[in-house]
Amino acid sequence: MTENTNPGDNRAKPSQSEATTEVVASAPEVSSTEITEKNQKDLTQLVYILQAISLAVGLTAIAGLILNYLKRDEVKGTYLEAHFRWQIKTFWYALGGVILGWLLAIVLVGFLILAATGLWYIYRIVKGWLALNDGKEP
Repeated sequence: MTENTNPGDNRAKPSQSEATTEVVASAPEVSSTEITEKNQKDLTQLVYILQAISLAVGLTAIAGLILNYLKRDEVKGTYLEAHFRWQIKTFWYALGGVILGWLLAIVLVGFLILAATGLWYIYRIVKGWLALNDGKEP
């Protein structure tokens, strides 16, 4: 400990390393379950981000889908499982809508299907992301 320079104060001032030790010792403990849940929530949010970016760069949705399938077992039994199902269904139904829209573009109705699919895709991303931020199922 270093000496306090204030003449009226007889208490010893703690050194920098002792003060740091006190701060570290008083930090709240975080369980591995809380870390895992936060990581899973971050992963779910990443997939929503990848889906949103796919509106400009379509391949990112495929990366999100792969993450969903690879990590699906880790979120079983949590509210995040519903988000994974939501994200997987969003991808496959949107892909079906895009394929149908392109096939029917010859008769012009396909452009309406493509527009509807795009709006529906955005709705699903926004609704799911908001529910995730609220800690709820979509």
